[in-house]
Amino acid sequence: MTKTSILAEGRNCWRLAPARRAAFLVDGDAYFRAFAAAVAQARESIYILGWDIDSRLQLRRDDGPRDLPVTLGDFLNTLVSRRRGLRAYLLGWDFAMIYVFEREPFPLYKLDWRTHRRLHFRLDGRHPVGASHHQKVVVVDDALAFVGGFDLAIRRWDTPAHRADEPRRVDPAGVPYPPFHDVQMAVDGAAAAALGELARERWRRATGRYPRTPQGVGHDPWPGWLRPDLENVQVAIARTEPAYQDHPEIREIQALHLDAIAAARHFIYIENQYFTSSLIAEALAARLQEPDGPEVVMVLPERQSGWLEDSTMGVLRARVLRRLREADRHGRLRVYFPTVPGLGEHCIGLHSKILVVDDVLVRVGSSNLSNRSMGFDTECDLAVESGDDARIAAGIARFRDRLLGEHLEVEPARLAERIAAEQSLIRAVASLRGGERTLQPLEVSVSESLDHLVPDAPLIDPESPEAPERLLKDFLPAEFPRQGKHKLLRFAVLLTGLAALAAAWHWTPLRDWLNVRTLARLAASLGEQPLAPLFVIGAYLLGSVAMVPITLLIVATALAFGPWLGFGYSLLGALLGAALTYAIGHLLGRDTVRRLGGSRLNRLSRQLGRQGVLAMAVVRLLPVAPFTIVNMVAGASHIRFREFVIGTLLGMSPGILAITVFGNQLANAITNPGAKSYAVLAVVVVLIVLAVLAVRRWLAKDEARAAEFAKEGEHV
Repeated sequence: MTKTSILAEGRNCWRLAPARRAAFLVDGDAYFRAFAAAVAQARESIYILGWDIDSRLQLRRDDGPRDLPVTLGDFLNTLVSRRRGLRAYLLGWDFAMIYVFEREPFPLYKLDWRTHRRLHFRLDGRHPVGASHHQKVVVVDDALAFVGGFDLAIRRWDTPAHRADEPRRVDPAGVPYPPFHDVQMAVDGAAAAALGELARERWRRATGRYPRTPQGVGHDPWPGWLRPDLENVQVAIARTEPAYQDHPEIREIQALHLDAIAAARHFIYIENQYFTSSLIAEALAARLQEPDGPEVVMVLPERQSGWLEDSTMGVLRARVLRRLREADRHGRLRVYFPTVPGLGEHCIGLHSKILVVDDVLVRVGSSNLSNRSMGFDTECDLAVESGDDARIAAGIARFRDRLLGEHLEVEPARLAERIAAEQSLIRAVASLRGGERTLQPLEVSVSESLDHLVPDAPLIDPESPEAPERLLKDFLPAEFPRQGKHKLLRFAVLLTGLAALAAAWHWTPLRDWLNVRTLARLAASLGEQPLAPLFVIGAYLLGSVAMVPITLLIVATALAFGPWLGFGYSLLGALLGAALTYAIGHLLGRDTVRRLGGSRLNRLSRQLGRQGVLAMAVVRLLPVAPFTIVNMVAGASHIRFREFVIGTLLGMSPGILAITVFGNQLANAITNPGAKSYAVLAVVVVLIVLAVLAVRRWLAKDEARAAEFAKEGEHV
């Protein structure tokens, strides 16, 4: 290490540990092959931490010989079954309900209940409300580890070619998806052992049990075909962790970004899925304003994933990029997006999280350049610094040139020659742009009205647990005394019944009923009956008790009865279903419902009560838990029934209105793009946003009035 070293253990990294080999795995084909090859050699332990873990992931897309299954779940189960003494620990994020339709159904059944007893799968929800576990770490026998942006999930596989017509790039249902770009880093030695320590601590916090540390000596699961990009390096492990229970806040990744940006002399190269962090933007802006500061080249996605993200995170991105361009007095900023021919309306899903500073430092990890990655979500990054070692500096430069060469469809050596000739990363890229596959300038702009409507970052992209918890912390009552055994018996009976219903929906002919089309046909067939309203209400009551997703019932109602009648039926059915499950929660009592809802709802059930209407409206607007669980928690809390109903009405009306009244317009705008459909879509989005903001303003005024009354009371 030199005296000017960027990496400092205890400041911007948790651990500095040596690795004999390190490799950069660019895109899913390389990473999933390396993962399968390494894990197939595991002897004692496999640790997997992920934002998403999907048993259906197909690890290989070739026709070569196969000794093991190619899908992740069967691959791990077969391996553990064959190899005595091998244990696998899979820890996924206990995800927010907003992602339920993007995730694998019944992951606990597929990766734990039906697998070998030495294959353990758990969902980890031990984090502040609204946060997520975003680390992506795999450790094999404490001898080899992978860290980066890749989850072991579907729709991640691709090759560096990112062909628009790649026939192998399909999901488990055979549906094609757009090109996907990401990067993972492999390290061995003491660095891998340190990551094993990190994984075991995560498992202990989630489950209360600390797995055994591997004892193997001399075992080397590094794939024979994987050529190291760096050798004999010190690897920094940097983390983000929010303050939670007895664990303090950790912001090593934020410090690492700021220190690296401050140390840059010539070039800063960035690839990232998101760019919304105001702190990182300020640091880059300060360097751009310097007369002799570094060039900044950023590669970001053309657009965020879906119109909702475009209308939220996309707006925040436009704001920070506008700030950077205003600071770019000397023309040293370029922002691009990658493209390949034949994509049409699609774009490359750029998911990588890369920072390269000169040929001095490289960082690969899970953290986005977003506020939440700096202090709200759990993250894990790896970094290597060259110091005075020209060999490591050359490896870092080759990696940067390899990434840019992939996007520009040129050989890395040719790019390196252009950089040396131009003495400028910006001019080198500009001289090689222009082919069919290239980097295009990213011009992001949002309408003034949308920019005005979207709230500040703390509500959409919070930097700490304070922002979302501030909305809830004043709403809920002190713990009730523990309930007696008869309450626990009721809980056991209820839980058994709900589990039986869930099993029936999935494994019996009843599963054919639990989809939008079947429900819509059933509702339409009843529509001509004079008792149709009663049948619909009955469906909502039964669905609420049976844990049927409320969104499914609302969509089916809208399709069967049209927008306005569907809105009326849906709103009435949702309110009555909420009332029924509120009553069940009231009968069961708070302690029982807390156990049913889980640890993340414990805060909700502790304090719901002081401002019932405001509390319920906020909870309905935030996807903190399933519809039925929220109702039961409210019933078991001190919240009055009248306030529960009014809050539910205020919180659910905008969403039901969007689904039922505007559903056809939204679908038409997506499936039949054009000037007219886009205009309709814009109007719909504005109306929905205005409705939500109106509720927010009303809630804010109500909270302000309550605070004023409380203040006056203190002076009386």
